[in-house]
Amino acid sequence: MAEQLDPDCVFCKIVAGAIPATVVRETERTLAFRDISPQAPTHVLVIPKAHFPNAATLAAAEPELAAALLTEAAGVAADEKIADHGYRLIFNTGAGAGQTVFHAHVHVLGGASFHEGMV
Repeated sequence: MAEQLDPDCVFCKIVAGAIPATVVRETERTLAFRDISPQAPTHVLVIPKAHFPNAATLAAAEPELAAALLTEAAGVAADEKIADHGYRLIFNTGAGAGQTVFHAHVHVLGGASFHEGMV
């Protein structure tokens, strides 16, 4: 299991406590915190505490941890009271897909009506 943190990764710095974040859920292996630039009324990021550059590398190396991210995303939706109204989960994998922080993470978005053309 890859438990190392990347000293240059902003999400690893959040995991280490070097950068503050508004944490909404935490397990031994995952951390969920509010996005600093929300794209919906509810916008939470769920990350593995271990560093993986993207969702594809996480899934290949630690499929059970990838599944744990989805479980935590569902927990965030329930905690944030958006589960019954619908929510969106987004993994951006690679710069061409809009990934800007190269640490695997899933966006949990909700609290708005999503339609074509929205995030």
